[in-house]
Amino acid sequence: MLILVVAVLLLGSVGTGAVLFAADRTARHDRAQTGGPAVAPGPVSLQATSAGRQLVFRNMAWGPHRDELTTVPADRADGPRTASGVKCLRFHAAAGTGICLQAEHGALEDTYRAVVLDDHLKEQRSFPAAGIPTRARVSPSGHFAAWTVFVSGDSYAGTDFSTRTSIVDVRDWNLRENLETFDVIKDGRPFRAHDINIWGVTFADDDTFYATLASGGTTHLVRGDLTARTLTTLHDDVECPSLSPDGTRVAYKKRVPGLPADSPWRLYVLDLATMTETATAEQRNIDDQAVWTDTGTLLYALPGDYGADLWSVPADGTGAARRVTQAAVAPAYVG
Repeated sequence: MLILVVAVLLLGSVGTGAVLFAADRTARHDRAQTGGPAVAPGPVSLQATSAGRQLVFRNMAWGPHRDELTTVPADRADGPRTASGVKCLRFHAAAGTGICLQAEHGALEDTYRAVVLDDHLKEQRSFPAAGIPTRARVSPSGHFAAWTVFVSGDSYAGTDFSTRTSIVDVRDWNLRENLETFDVIKDGRPFRAHDINIWGVTFADDDTFYATLASGGTTHLVRGDLTARTLTTLHDDVECPSLSPDGTRVAYKKRVPGLPADSPWRLYVLDLATMTETATAEQRNIDDQAVWTDTGTLLYALPGDYGADLWSVPADGTGAARRVTQAAVAPAYVG
């Protein structure tokens, strides 16, 4: 009986300690951390303002505004942040339209949804997402939004995963729920396979887009046609493409032979006219869909002290990578 009483008291103490530790850790996460960026609530817009061009991203700094969309002047990305109150796991915006991939935390499991936002971050329409959010893009006109989720698996590093990519027309809410239903043209011929995965949409205009198609252990850059519902292969070993503002090049992550299996990618740029590849000066593993700062510079996320930092590098292979701001991910330039 004495041993039983001691055991119960010991287990109770351990349980109480674990609960108190978890509560203290949660409380610390809700407080701004020393050395982190300054964040304060305020209005956030996806349109041009008197403040000029803005950079909007998911704030990763611990504190009351973690995971919220925040904005900074584009030319002072490491300055104080204005927090919107809107939380997103993945985000992108263009021409006053935003796409925000959110988690809804349930008692037993999390569910996810894709939310279309207006220029003041007000929800316009939402769609259930079939898995963990991973990529998001809005067309230059703001008329179309695309998102990719992991239906199974949670990493692109291996081969045991499945994705689903959707595109919606925000003018009439016509949803292309799964791009795998589009016809694939490979090497000039119709192509069918049971293991097709598509992810990482980037828009050229309201009809043409680019994306990654994977099948048989190989990835391809494809050009999509929304009207014809086709996907045409253009180049191999391209993942998470990002079209340049002038529509002539695609930045992407490429698997480089000889690199570790869990960090296989380097950041490259492909000239669409000549299909010439250029390696950027960034020598670290890039698992992100880069954003073009302008026609000559790329912006992307790398692991950091708060989860992720934003870095930039010239697109032509020259120069060196530099950190733009800390504790940030999923950026978009607006205005």
